[in-house]
Amino acid sequence: MSPIPRSPGSPGPLSALETTPADADTRRAVAPVICYPNDSLPPPELARYHAARANMTLRHRLMIAPRSAGVFEVPAGGIFRISCPEGSQVGDLNLFHAANPDERFYSGKTRALHGTHLGVGDRMWSGFPYLRPMATMIADTLAWYGCDAYGGRVHDVIGTRCDPYTHALLSGGAQYHQCCHSNLTRALIGDGFGAQRAEALVHDVLNVFMCTGFTQDSGQYFMKASPARQGDYVEFIAEIALKGVLSACPGGDCGTVHSSDQAQCHPLLVEVFEADPEVMAGWRSPEVNGYDRSHGM
Repeated sequence: MSPIPRSPGSPGPLSALETTPADADTRRAVAPVICYPNDSLPPPELARYHAARANMTLRHRLMIAPRSAGVFEVPAGGIFRISCPEGSQVGDLNLFHAANPDERFYSGKTRALHGTHLGVGDRMWSGFPYLRPMATMIADTLAWYGCDAYGGRVHDVIGTRCDPYTHALLSGGAQYHQCCHSNLTRALIGDGFGAQRAEALVHDVLNVFMCTGFTQDSGQYFMKASPARQGDYVEFIAEIALKGVLSACPGGDCGTVHSSDQAQCHPLLVEVFEADPEVMAGWRSPEVNGYDRSHGM
């Protein structure tokens, strides 16, 4: 067995368990299993949703300036589109139940159920105890991108959002107030929430249009220039009544830096549509999760 390198000054000799075992390659070759197989989930009604968007009616438009955020609402069964009207731009999206902000997007469980990046047919799930679909992606003009040679994909639920706390930590205390975390907080304050409540409500995001992955050598989270072009969009159907908050990231296309004013940034456009009412007749929002919350007591 070959010894594992130790840093200078490490105390004591290596134990047997701190050396590479003879069967290391065999252990590494064990096939993985999917933690949460999702084939038992009710499939999204994509045929209905695609038919409903074929005759949808625009009800609201919101232009979000670079390095800022805005709030929008979508009724249950409505459709919302996020697009790049001027050029490539990453957006950080938070979702809440329109009448209950405690029901909000749960990126970790969404990632566990669908993967690190979302595509058409994938859902954005709410947190415990609700755990139900909040929105389903029904159209994506970047679906062609797939997975690149670096392992990069678009629309990630890996990154949490750029924030001033991590920026201060890594920059020796520098203060920057246009990180997505701060943008989302200010937008919620503008929507009527108190400052502390607003910041507490901000949660891990869907990084719309962002191209990300993990490096093969160190396993670190990376970003690269978004492939989004002027006019590219992604569309969702609101499975429940939604309040959305979207930040136009200070990193622009996130091809170089974020948490600064260095990158070229563009606005983002949110459009809310009424879906074809005939097609949506009889449709209902999903119920909250069926677990009884007794926790074995």
